Amino acid sequence: MFYYLIVCRSLTQAQQRLAALERSGLTAHLLRTPKELAERGCGYSVKIAERNLKGALVALHRAELSPTRLYRIAGDGSYREVAL
Repeated sequence: MFYYLIVCRSLTQAQQRLAALERSGLTAHLLRTPKELAERGCGYSVKIAERNLKGALVALHRAELSPTRLYRIAGDGSYREVAL
């Protein structure tokens, strides 16, 4: 199974996105952004399962919290940016 990371600039942004997803009935997890993806050394991300991606993007758009950066986590742990 693949996962996706919605990369946020701050803890507050990540918490807002997590809350919007949970209100929509989707499971997501808040975590620190991996160093190789962080623009300024640190940040927070919301991790979602591939099966929830479409619903998550719709829920975030409706809440006016659309992601600016999205990465797919491959089975080997590598990251690939996904065009939005």
